[in-house]
Amino acid sequence: MKTLICKVNAEKPEQDIISQAGKILREGGLVAFPTETVYGLGGNALDAAASEKIYAAKGRPSDNPLIVHIARMEDLEKIVTGVPKKAKILAEACWPGPLTMILPKSEEVPYETTGGLDSVAVRYPSHPVAQALILAAGGFVAAPSANTSGRPSPTTAAHVQEDLTGAVDMILDGGQVGIGIESTIVDFTEKIPTVLRPGYISLEKLKELLGEVKMDKGLLRADASQRPKAPGMKYRHYAPKAELTIVEGSTEYVVAYINQKAKEASKRGRQIGIIGTEETFPYYSSGVVRCIGSRKKEEGIALHLYEVLRDFDQCEVEAIYSESFDTPKMGQAIMNRLLKAAGHRVVQAEKK
Repeated sequence: MKTLICKVNAEKPEQDIISQAGKILREGGLVAFPTETVYGLGGNALDAAASEKIYAAKGRPSDNPLIVHIARMEDLEKIVTGVPKKAKILAEACWPGPLTMILPKSEEVPYETTGGLDSVAVRYPSHPVAQALILAAGGFVAAPSANTSGRPSPTTAAHVQEDLTGAVDMILDGGQVGIGIESTIVDFTEKIPTVLRPGYISLEKLKELLGEVKMDKGLLRADASQRPKAPGMKYRHYAPKAELTIVEGSTEYVVAYINQKAKEASKRGRQIGIIGTEETFPYYSSGVVRCIGSRKKEEGIALHLYEVLRDFDQCEVEAIYSESFDTPKMGQAIMNRLLKAAGHRVVQAEKK
């Protein structure tokens, strides 16, 4: 398949390009496009064959649900059988935006889109290109992240090209995304609203809006026995090619531990990758060091996370070590992605 790559104005997308992309989706093809979170791989959400194409293009397990994207609030009624009061409150406060809600699906949504589940994940993105494309496609676009399954999610069109050129019909290049990690997912099919994936909208914000909200018990640990209700929660995700390990502990001990690993690798004629911050960057003496941003600006850490993970693939490092990120607003979301990328490999740095 030849992939058409089209640059598009992120704020005011060109109508002729959007019309062409919408036609591709209406006819059962695949289009990658920017959202405010990451780039999505879009297909017609109400077309079972299109959803199957998405799974094939990504190499994604077919029991891993796809998120249905809408661009009009009234379209929600067509794809769900009911919207609880608290879901309506959250939608009014956070849509359009980086929020996905899980609700009981209607018969309009094929099981191929929902991974065989009777619920459907729905999002109303705020990105102008995403909104225009969804409307041009007929209103319902299934779109997981536009990457090969298991790889770091794409935050630029170049990342999409790297993974999916030849597997999709068109890539809309709207530049770098604004947030850099996937949407917060809240399940409303349970009695108490439950966070299945942390994101830009924090647990504190959700509680402020809804009152009681709980976190899924398996959110920050591996649990292969659970069938996923949220995209990506059962499988290893976001992973670079080299083995990633998260190092926890005091800053002094973390830096010392990682420097020791770098020294050991150097003796073997190899290098390790290091994910540090502006605060610690000067203290790493060797290795391939990448500064992910400042702990004082956690949005920057989230934005650059996948970019840094992908960058290490070009450096041929034998392993990667990352500091842990316990930041107040997005720390849970950042650590969720890192833990998935690391296959939950965590070590505690201690005084020798």
